[in-house]
Amino acid sequence: MNIENVDDGKKGHFKATEGDTEAGLMTYTWAGDDKFIIDHTEGNPEFKGVGMKLLDKAVAFAREKNVKIIPLCPFAKKMFERKEEIRDVLA
Repeated sequence: MNIENVDDGKKGHFKATEGDTEAGLMTYTWAGDDKFIIDHTEGNPEFKGVGMKLLDKAVAFAREKNVKIIPLCPFAKKMFERKEEIRDVLA
């Protein structure tokens, strides 16, 4: 599975694809220079666990850029509540 990040400085997304099939999408909006808001996550039901793979990529991106995440999307919010190991990037 390939996950690409597209970011225009104001908004962005992580898109998961398997061949020509879109497996999932996680969108975000920058909230200043030091944090971004995950506002939506959708996964193709054919691909189990794609939401978590997208979130893992977002967390890695936040760590790399030394920024924080505001999880407004219900999926991301739930995962931050469940997984203590990713809370270092929680705003």
